[in-house]
Amino acid sequence: MAERSVAEPAGAERGGAEPPVKVGLHLTHQRRPEQDPVVTLDEQLDLVRRARDEGLDSVFAGQHHLAESFAHIQPLPWLARLAAEAGEMTVGTGCHLLAVHHPVDTAEAYAGLDVVCRGRSVLAVGLGYRAEEYAAFGVPPGEKVRRFTENLAIVDELWRGGTVTRDLPWVRLDEARLLQRPVADPRPPIWITANADNAVRRAARLADAWMINPHATAATVRRQLELFDAEREEHGRPPATSRPLMREVFCADTREEALERARPYLAGKYEVYADWGQDRVMPDQESFRMGFEALADDRFVIGTPDDCIKGLAVWLDLGVDHFILRTDWPGMPAEYAARSIELLAREVAPALRCAPRT
Repeated sequence: MAERSVAEPAGAERGGAEPPVKVGLHLTHQRRPEQDPVVTLDEQLDLVRRARDEGLDSVFAGQHHLAESFAHIQPLPWLARLAAEAGEMTVGTGCHLLAVHHPVDTAEAYAGLDVVCRGRSVLAVGLGYRAEEYAAFGVPPGEKVRRFTENLAIVDELWRGGTVTRDLPWVRLDEARLLQRPVADPRPPIWITANADNAVRRAARLADAWMINPHATAATVRRQLELFDAEREEHGRPPATSRPLMREVFCADTREEALERARPYLAGKYEVYADWGQDRVMPDQESFRMGFEALADDRFVIGTPDDCIKGLAVWLDLGVDHFILRTDWPGMPAEYAARSIELLAREVAPALRCAPRT
């Protein structure tokens, strides 16, 4: 069955003046099981308020089901709660596991989130990589790409006010319509997260933008950006509406302090990723089973504000216009993340917004 590309939002072409650079956070709200969930919630909400007051532009959260090692609130209640604190910030998923969820539920639930956010939401969707999640929802591995693409087309059509008819094994719709549509006109941006080359090409064909993952090395991402742009051109699609980049970033007053504070928690995060099999879906034979220095090389940005500016500014020349920074990992003391956010917002974000772009 042919893929249905989601239609570009009206006025989405990126011609003319470059869009302003945005800098935001990825706050998945993961915690170690022994941590108090209410205390962690309050600490995370404080980070959101801090980011808001310091002028950051966005906050995103991801999704896993039956996750081992880390616990977290599912993104819909979490993001709805964040919206009460986020002010003018964009609120988005990064990502929603679309293939294991019913498209009508996704369309209605995230239309509701867009209302709560006053039209400032982003829906980033992805296939995921954990077999346990597909098994739990009864989705055969060989069907996940089809379900993903069909569900994406249904969400797009419903959000735009269309009348949708489908007869699929997992969804039957007879001239279905949404009365509760998103506030954003004609709909919120739809991004796709992707790791493997084929998934990057799929994002180019089907979405408004590729939400670039934080796991791959910079060299791999640069190569995949060429694939992404070529795929859009081949299929007659205009340039992406945005070029969002996720990165693991930690900022402190000295390079030594940044490394000391970030290393144990960021290393622990990637040990769990390796246990979950995240690196098995990475291109270029990347592996997370290595020492921290080797893992961090060309992948993480850790250091002083100047170090972080230098490490992130190189992406501007590749068209990145939305930096989504993860600077808080399970088990990290809240005051460490709070200081990193302050430095990123006060010194790094202004430099990125003002830097010349080619």
